Amino acid sequence: MGITAMIPDMTIGQLANEAESRWGEIWDENAARMLVLLICPRKERKLLELHGDMVEHGQPVITVFHRPRLEAPLLEQQEFNPRDASFQFVNLASPDMGPWLQHLISNEKWMRSSIEIVSVPFTMDMPSQRPFETERILCFRHPSLPALEQYYLPFPPSSIPGKCFVSLPRRQAAELARQQAEVLGVGRLEKKAKITDLSPSEIPVAAPPAAVEVNPNMDDMMNDFSNNMLDSMTNEIQTDESQQVELPISTSESNPESSVPEHVFVPLPPNAVSVQQNPQPISSEQPSESPEPTSKNVPIPEPEPEPEPEMSNIEREFRELVTGLLAAGVAPSDMMDDPRWEDINERASAEGFETWPVFLQLAAM
Repeated sequence: MGITAMIPDMTIGQLANEAESRWGEIWDENAARMLVLLICPRKERKLLELHGDMVEHGQPVITVFHRPRLEAPLLEQQEFNPRDASFQFVNLASPDMGPWLQHLISNEKWMRSSIEIVSVPFTMDMPSQRPFETERILCFRHPSLPALEQYYLPFPPSSIPGKCFVSLPRRQAAELARQQAEVLGVGRLEKKAKITDLSPSEIPVAAPPAAVEVNPNMDDMMNDFSNNMLDSMTNEIQTDESQQVELPISTSESNPESSVPEHVFVPLPPNAVSVQQNPQPISSEQPSESPEPTSKNVPIPEPEPEPEPEMSNIEREFRELVTGLLAAGVAPSDMMDDPRWEDINERASAEGFETWPVFLQLAAM
């Protein structure tokens, strides 16, 4: 199983060039990689975005979607409606192509063919157009879509800008977390050397664990426990007992000529107990101690709730559309067929608003 992440404003070529610095040991620069084109119904695009989370693969897989706009008439000439499909270019290692496509071919009966990636003719005068050589790649399409012989692009497939979806192998995600911790400054960790680059003598060997007695003597353990408990109880009792303090020696013993001792024990009269229990008020002539100031309870002000962020117009419009369709009894899977859906999603994508989380939230209510 993989872990899929979305990286905006990127191309497959840029991520391939930065792969060694981004993912370190997860990326094998010597692995043979290939490019394939997947064509699915437009309403199932979200499944292709997260396809890597359900597939076990060994190398990172980089994908990007392309939507035909000015070049759409070139597909319509081949009797293919580009509004019915989503086109995903997938860059993956050759050994991972089988696991990546096994479910689509075996369970969903996807069709396999080859397709030519052709540069758009200069007569169309498209902005940012860059010619490239025609190349033929493998193509896998949903059985509900017709076959396509040629796919036109204004620039090479590796230069398609947009949201790139990268699926990383879950088995090596720990190494990625270690690198991210170093980048974020959580810890300055040294990059581990690859095991394949170490000689057998340099491979670290873990020390054997210390031997532990398997069958300890239970009698000895209980005796030690009893002795320790008795010692602790004895210490507690000794601390609770009052300590015997030696009284100071009177001066009459040290100096017999002195007639008045400095410290004399005088017994209290019997009525002194009642006097101590009911003390008389202090006279005005004696200085009275000022009472201790009483602490006042100061109410702690409650924090004011933070104002909720203001909802954008495109989000409000999208919520109204989904709520209205749900109220009309339209199933969530059929909402993408509504003609207003594509227009709102295109404007939301231009403003950077993600509609899918809001759609899932509203559909689950």
